[in-house]
Amino acid sequence: MSQTPTVPTDSSLLAPVRVGAWTLTNRVVMAPMTRSRAERDRVPSPLAARYYAQRASAGLIVTEATHAHPRGYGYPDTPGIDTPAQRAAWKRVTDAVHARGGHIVLQLWHTGRVGHPSLFPDGVLPVAPSAIGAEGTIRVADGMAPMVTPRPLATHELPAIVESFAQGARWAREAGFDGVEIHGANGYLLDQFLRDGSNHRTDAYGGPVENRARLLLEVVDAASAAIGADRVGVRLSPTNAYNSMHDSDPAATFTYVARALAPRGLAYLHVVDPRPAGAPLTDALRAAYDGTLMVNGGYDRASGDAVLQAGRADLVSYGAPFIANPDLVERFAEGAPLAEGDRGTFYAGGANGYADYPMRDGTVWTLPDETDAEAPAAARAA
Repeated sequence: MSQTPTVPTDSSLLAPVRVGAWTLTNRVVMAPMTRSRAERDRVPSPLAARYYAQRASAGLIVTEATHAHPRGYGYPDTPGIDTPAQRAAWKRVTDAVHARGGHIVLQLWHTGRVGHPSLFPDGVLPVAPSAIGAEGTIRVADGMAPMVTPRPLATHELPAIVESFAQGARWAREAGFDGVEIHGANGYLLDQFLRDGSNHRTDAYGGPVENRARLLLEVVDAASAAIGADRVGVRLSPTNAYNSMHDSDPAATFTYVARALAPRGLAYLHVVDPRPAGAPLTDALRAAYDGTLMVNGGYDRASGDAVLQAGRADLVSYGAPFIANPDLVERFAEGAPLAEGDRGTFYAGGANGYADYPMRDGTVWTLPDETDAEAPAAARAA
C-alpha cells in the first residue's frame, strides 16, 4: 500500500498555510518524539523511513531529537546526524517522506546534564551550565542508573556547542531535510541555560535573563546563517518540570525569549504547554512573538481547531496520537475514531509498536522498495 495521501481542507486544522520556506497542506504537525530505534553507531533504523513516510500526510513532521555534537547525547539508541552513515540513513527517510508529498525537519538537541558517563567511550561526565544534577534515574545501555552531577561548561567551550548546531543544520540539509528545529525545551542543554533553577553561572551566560538566553540565541543565529532563518524553528517548554526543571519567573524568562526571537524571521516558534486552548503563558508568548506559533500539549481535534480559530496559534503539534494513527490527519478529516498506542512499546525497539500500526482500512503502509524481511509480519488491530 503506497498511495499518496489526499487530505480535505474543510477546517482550520486542515487548511493549508505558508510557514517559513514551505507551503504546508495542513496545520497538523507531527511532534518530535524519541523512539529509541537507532542502531549501531546511532544510525537511524531502516524502519525509520517507513515510520516517517507512513505519517507524511502531516502538514509538517518534526523528527525525534538528533545529536550533532559528540557529547550531545544522553540516551542509548538515539540517532545522530554527524557521520556519513547517519546522513545516508536519514536521506532514505527524507526521500520517502517527500515522495508522499510531505515536509520534514530534523530536531537538533544536546542533552546536557541529562546523560551518564557510561554512554561516552571515555566515561566523562555529561556537561551543563552549572554543577547541578537532575534528580532520579536515567536509562543506560544495561538498565537504569542514578543521574550524576554534571561538569560545568567553561565559557570558551560554548562556541563549539553553537557551531555543532550550525553544522547539524548543514548536515540536515545535506540529508534532504526541509529545515531544522532547535530543541530548547524539556530540560536539555539549551533549556538548562535558560532557566535559573539549573543555571547558576556568573559569566555572560548566567544571571539575568538576557545572559541566560544568550546561548539559545547564538545557536539560533548560527543555524539561521547556515541554512536560512526561514528553515529554522525553535521549541520551548516554559512550564515543563521534566528533568527537574524550574524557573523563578517563567513568564518573564520566556516572554523575553519570544520577543528576542520575533525579529529573526524564523519559520516558527513551537511552545509546549500542557494546558491547551489558550493557556495564559502561551497567550503571553503569542503577544510577544508575531511570527508563526505552534502549540503542543494534549490537544485533540476539537481543541486544536479551537485554538487556531481563536487566533491563539497557527499550527498544532500532536505527539502520542501519531504513534498509533499514522493517518491521523485523514482520521481528523473523516471524524474517524483514533487507535490507542501501546505505551509498553514506545521505546522497546524494532518494528513492534513503531512501524506496524495500520491505517483505517487495516493495512500497514510499507515502502514500495521494502524487502520481505523488512515488511511487517502482521498488522496490529485498528
